[in-house]
Amino acid sequence: MGANTKYKDSVFSFLFSDPDVLRELYSALGGVTLSSDVPVTINTLQDVLFMGRVNDISFEIGGKLVVLIEHQATINPNMALRLLIYIARVYEKIIEGKKIYSTRTIRLPRPEFYVLYNGASDYPDESILKLSEVFEEVGSLGLLEKGSPALELVVKVININQGRNEGIVKRCETLAGYSVFVGKVQENEKEGLNREEAIKRAVKYCLEHDILRKFLEDNSTEVMNMLLTEWNWDDAKQVWLEEGREEGREEGREEALLETARKLHGMGLSSEQIRVATGLSLGKDSESK
Repeated sequence: MGANTKYKDSVFSFLFSDPDVLRELYSALGGVTLSSDVPVTINTLQDVLFMGRVNDISFEIGGKLVVLIEHQATINPNMALRLLIYIARVYEKIIEGKKIYSTRTIRLPRPEFYVLYNGASDYPDESILKLSEVFEEVGSLGLLEKGSPALELVVKVININQGRNEGIVKRCETLAGYSVFVGKVQENEKEGLNREEAIKRAVKYCLEHDILRKFLEDNSTEVMNMLLTEWNWDDAKQVWLEEGREEGREEGREEALLETARKLHGMGLSSEQIRVATGLSLGKDSESK
């Protein structure tokens, strides 16, 4: 199966792919003001795990901070674990070529982690996810808990839906525009429009109200295809997860997974992406079905 390379990015990562916009975004999230002369270097990981990307946004600020930001419409309780894997790979990129076994200390930029949520389900303005929350307790081994774990990672989750965290959103014009745009798509879908028409109406509304005007004028076709690909993929993942929860009902499960694989194939996803999503080992016969 051919990978969908043209529209492998999400609208979110595409929109925030400019160092100046990221400087503004971080200033809003951190409640600080970054000078325009502070360098911002994008180092987002690239892979085949999800639409051509491992993570949504990763960037360094002045060589002192490294910030990882994920955008989600559904809160994933495993985000701290995922970000632990991501930051390890980012640090590998940062220290590439340096002698890790040297007697000299390798200095690392301080990490910060954010998840920006704009899904339809109700969610608080802010919450914290911690890696330590998923660690097993050792009491069953006859051992005493030893206070704080030796490893921790803290993720700040921020709700960016319209009307939420307005102080943060107003400090970043691009984030405010994105919040309005996605809110309009969701509103249009609730009114009964199909997804494609809902996106078209949202684009028209934003252009008429001078919201993300330049971005949408320059990239309207790409935005449409990105959102259709990304959100259809989210729907497919949800179907897969719901199917996976039906333990003990193996009859018909493989056929259901094959049907999901066929739908993902029709959306242009690669064999590797479909394998990760469904757990199926796809040979040539399966791909052609």
